[in-house]
Amino acid sequence: MQCHSIYITTKDEEEAKRIGKTLVEEKLAACVNIHPIKSIYRWGGEIEEEEETALLVKTKAELADEVIERVKELHSYEVPCIVSLPIAKGNPAYLEWIKESTK
Repeated sequence: MQCHSIYITTKDEEEAKRIGKTLVEEKLAACVNIHPIKSIYRWGGEIEEEEETALLVKTKAELADEVIERVKELHSYEVPCIVSLPIAKGNPAYLEWIKESTK
């Protein structure tokens, strides 16, 4: 069984907590870490600099598409950053916990 980490940026901590809690409650994620970040990006032809909040979601690879779609439903951004990264290696007990904690 392969696991993934899914990286998501949100407008603020409140949105991050709401999305993270929903993913865990729905068993789409075993765990969600929330981090304050500073982002520099191009949007609408302009360079923007904002404080955002990032989520790092731990889930099974087979749930990645469902997580992406659910986050798009919950997210306030027009084009949210949601990228799924395979976990190549990790603590076997932790990876098993992810498997047992998700649907």
